[in-house]
Amino acid sequence: MENLENKKYWIWFSLIKGLGCVRKNKLLKIYGTPEEIYKLSKSELLKIDGIGDETVKNIIEAKNEKILNYHIKYMKENNIDIIHICEKSYPQILKQIYDAPVSLYIRGNKEILNGKNVGIVGCRDCTDYGKKAAKYFAYNLSKEKSINIVSGLAKGVDSYAHWGSVGANIECESTKNCGKKQVSCGKTIAVLGNGLDMIYPKENIELANEIIRSGGTIISEYPCGTKPDKMNFPARNRIISGLSKGIIVIEAKEKSGTLITVDFALEQGRDVFVVPGNINSINSVGTNDLIRQGAKMVTSYEDVE
Repeated sequence: MENLENKKYWIWFSLIKGLGCVRKNKLLKIYGTPEEIYKLSKSELLKIDGIGDETVKNIIEAKNEKILNYHIKYMKENNIDIIHICEKSYPQILKQIYDAPVSLYIRGNKEILNGKNVGIVGCRDCTDYGKKAAKYFAYNLSKEKSINIVSGLAKGVDSYAHWGSVGANIECESTKNCGKKQVSCGKTIAVLGNGLDMIYPKENIELANEIIRSGGTIISEYPCGTKPDKMNFPARNRIISGLSKGIIVIEAKEKSGTLITVDFALEQGRDVFVVPGNINSINSVGTNDLIRQGAKMVTSYEDVE
């Protein structure tokens, strides 16, 4: 992990409230680095088009060395890194989206962020069918196609998708220890809607630890201390699809947060694969409607290309 003092201005940049990714990226195009923005005076900031009094106030208030040093110390003690949009390790496919996050906080294996990734999303209150489908696709794509599985660490489909990939890696490691030919398995990437100092929901703490142990990673655009506010999750969903070549939808109700991820995927030019569902289940109304609209139906991991 690189010396975090060298990235302190990127950490500072992430701490500014009320300044979105689009405006942050515009500022970077003008000034090059957060350090140059940090050096600007109040009068200089006010001259920037689109930056008003409230934003200037937030930028200046974020220049708190005590708070900044606390974040650096906490990150060092908890093996949390930050990668920014100008680094090679930043996922290049994510840079292509309109509102790419300027930086990502990360625990675990950052090398996989630039690998072959596929997202899996679906209902939190999934059925047994949804659980089995999520584990099936994640396990086989990881084991047979060496694809990294991206999801949101939420209850339901997300969790079972992560577990499917973790299970494939446990099996791969077992094969390796038996002296047999090692299989290169895909890992799993969990995208959070809160800071990396907490796991939400709490029942997924064990899962989060297994993701790290199996060579996966947990990421967030939000600095430590950010709570899992409901407004963060739609924004989180754009990163799930943005990291992925395509997404697999497993169970979605007629009006579902899962469909927000589908909208992002379509806007970003990603493939949308849909697992057909039981016509008598409310959890399948959204997925079956996507197939009717032209999304690619998949019934086997081999259908995902």
